[in-house]
Amino acid sequence: MPIKTKRWNDPKEADDGFRILICRYRPRALPKKDETWDQWYKDLGPSKELHADFYGKHGPPIGWEEYRKRYLEEMQAQRELIEGLAELVAEGKPITLLCSSACEDEAHCHRTLLRELIGAQIEADSNKKNLLDS
Repeated sequence: MPIKTKRWNDPKEADDGFRILICRYRPRALPKKDETWDQWYKDLGPSKELHADFYGKHGPPIGWEEYRKRYLEEMQAQRELIEGLAELVAEGKPITLLCSSACEDEAHCHRTLLRELIGAQIEADSNKKNLLDS
């Protein structure tokens, strides 16, 4: 599946394809000319509230499982955007989901959850097509 995940400041590679920044916040003090992405979909990032809760800005930080559950719930409102990305990938067009430069743990990052959502959408679309073709 041609979906890669990186941090926005990781080196660009020829096979990255369409690079999408999926952070709620644009990197501070970064001049437009230094942007490394093709498109910014801030609504694919966690909400300000979820971000604050994960980093303990208003009390003890929430754990990964709670974060995961809430992020996946938030993404229900972004089904159309996720379906569009799934279509691109299904057509063989690679995409790279870019997160914050501070996010070093890919296993505990929304970019990995979003990649899974896109993959699940591709599978659902494929199964639907197979049923229609039968």
